[in-house]
Amino acid sequence: MPPVRAITRGTRQHWFGYYDKLQLAPTCRLALGMQVACEHRSPRPNDAIRVGMVDLARGDRWTDLGSSHAWNWQQGCMLQWLPGSRTEVIWNDRSRSNDGFVAHLRDVRSGRRRTLPGPVYCLAPDARFALACDFSRLNDTRPGYGYAGVPDPNRDLAAPSNAGIWRMPMTGRPPELLLSFAEVAAFQPPKAGWVPGTKHWFNHLLCAPDGKRFVFLHRWRRPGAKGFETRMLTATVEGGDMFVLDPHGKTSHFIWRDPSTILAWAHHPSHGEKFYLYEDRTDRVQVIGPEVMTVNGHCTYLPGNAWILNDTYPDQDRLQHPYLFRVATGQRVPLGHFRSPAEYSGEWRCDNHPRFSPDGTKVIIDSPHGGGGRQMYLIDISGIVGPAAPT
Repeated sequence: MPPVRAITRGTRQHWFGYYDKLQLAPTCRLALGMQVACEHRSPRPNDAIRVGMVDLARGDRWTDLGSSHAWNWQQGCMLQWLPGSRTEVIWNDRSRSNDGFVAHLRDVRSGRRRTLPGPVYCLAPDARFALACDFSRLNDTRPGYGYAGVPDPNRDLAAPSNAGIWRMPMTGRPPELLLSFAEVAAFQPPKAGWVPGTKHWFNHLLCAPDGKRFVFLHRWRRPGAKGFETRMLTATVEGGDMFVLDPHGKTSHFIWRDPSTILAWAHHPSHGEKFYLYEDRTDRVQVIGPEVMTVNGHCTYLPGNAWILNDTYPDQDRLQHPYLFRVATGQRVPLGHFRSPAEYSGEWRCDNHPRFSPDGTKVIIDSPHGGGGRQMYLIDISGIVGPAAPT
């Protein structure tokens, strides 16, 4: 197994959250993270977390950067490095008036800070704009992904026309509504249609590597149903040219491989629930690793696309298994087997959510296996994938 070490510790919980955000600085030295005192319950409006960074070259020293009242256990406060910047980070918070959400930008070198008038979910690759969904609605429809403290004004509406996916320029101008719930619900509805009272929401937005299109999940729950259904759509970053890429109801985690191809765990009539490569704006689908990547996980491509980084949910022994999948050979290489105690389940589970370093030689996971609660661990994968390529 590759070397693993804890990079956070102590009485407080530390984690980063989602797998598709930039956790490590371009130098691969500074790793972002969040810190909180509570555990094993839903966030409350008055619960604040600290955001900071770990200096991997100076004994994993923690530097505090600020706080947030807009967070959840799965994705934190969307803390991440600004694409293309060596010194700027961004994260979400609740507004001072407590009637909405904002995003803070901070330069970790100079300390300069400014606040944007809306939250972010994902950033354009050139950091010109951010996209965001409705976090208040998510808090009602998908606990663990929204933010507490701001009630959804459209809670009783199935598909409101005044909310949905927002686009915000990084210049400080207010966000603009890009796609409404009503607009997407009316776009090529399933053959069965929507029964009265079907509630719609959006989750998991991600810009393509060239910044021209984005992918998102449209989810809905029929009245009285416990679960929900899903379809995956893409659109231009101006909100046009929508396309239903996966209509089969079970799309989960995904990542762009390149500007026209998306890897996703989903159901497809050809092989059932597996990982598939979808070619955007076409019906071309290819199953990936059907005998090796057999369960849902949080997938990304290492730089160069030769390796897929992935993980699993806890198995029957409560073990989580982050791993690498070599695309050319179909080989699966384990990165460790980490036990998640039973109390880490449901909304406050601790998924590994593996994130890679910009040079592709390191992986950081969140895990409670060490006995000190939710902490972050660094895995050196250079012995598997080779040394970092020269820059």
